[in-house]
Amino acid sequence: MKFSTAILAAAAIAVSVRSRPVRRNVNAALVPEFGISPGVNPTGTGDCDGVAGPNGQAIKIPCFCPPDRNSFIDLLNQNVAAGFVINNPSVGISFPEDNSKASQLARLNAATVTLQNIRGPGQGCPQAATTFGAQLKAIQAQPDTPAPAAAAPAAPANNAGAAPAAGGVDPSLVPDFGVTPGTGADGTGNCIGVNNIKIPCSCPPSRADFLASLNANVAAGHAINNPPISTPFPTGNSKADQQARISTLLSTLQNLHGPGVGCPAVSTVYGQLQQQINALPN
Repeated sequence: MKFSTAILAAAAIAVSVRSRPVRRNVNAALVPEFGISPGVNPTGTGDCDGVAGPNGQAIKIPCFCPPDRNSFIDLLNQNVAAGFVINNPSVGISFPEDNSKASQLARLNAATVTLQNIRGPGQGCPQAATTFGAQLKAIQAQPDTPAPAAAAPAAPANNAGAAPAAGGVDPSLVPDFGVTPGTGADGTGNCIGVNNIKIPCSCPPSRADFLASLNANVAAGHAINNPPISTPFPTGNSKADQQARISTLLSTLQNLHGPGVGCPAVSTVYGQLQQQINALPN
């Protein structure tokens, strides 16, 4: 099999984690507030009210969402310390603490992906369980401000086998999305992704656009729209190489239009491919 898929190899993760310096917890004052209380207007089926949707009606969310803030911050601290979402290691995060626009977006992205992966890949609370979407729009509306040079963490040193600087990704190493955009549209901008999970109807993107973004990221060595995330694309068939490729595919997908602004993993079958790769012998 030329390409299975997955996230960072277990060994690669272990090396990465061991090489990271011990760091302090994030500044809790910089963690976005949820802006929503759990358990509002329960329907008796486990659903409660979240933020208002495009039609003005509250979007239904699990009644246990959002989680306890202290527990959430504890998990966020673990994720930031690791440099990726522990329950979904393909998702890299950072939590810079300056007030630049890029750093605010990075912090909101870290909070969002932590929320969405509380119990496992894609198993958590939806963004609609918070006002993070409105906060994102407010930050995006700000004038651009440069982040300090030190704000972006250094790319991982283990880039052996990465694609050359010119990009040149072999399309045969890029699996099909396995999901068709616009499936099961509900009239609110949501469509159906993997396992009937709601995704934006614009997701996944066209393959041509995705490949163009992927090539640009690989050529740069990092996600252009989220520079702290490195983008190796080795072409070998080892488990580690397959995991590195799927990690880059997912980070490209999730940051198509800005830090954390893209399509979720469940708009593709990449998560399932990732599990297959993880099950391979080392």
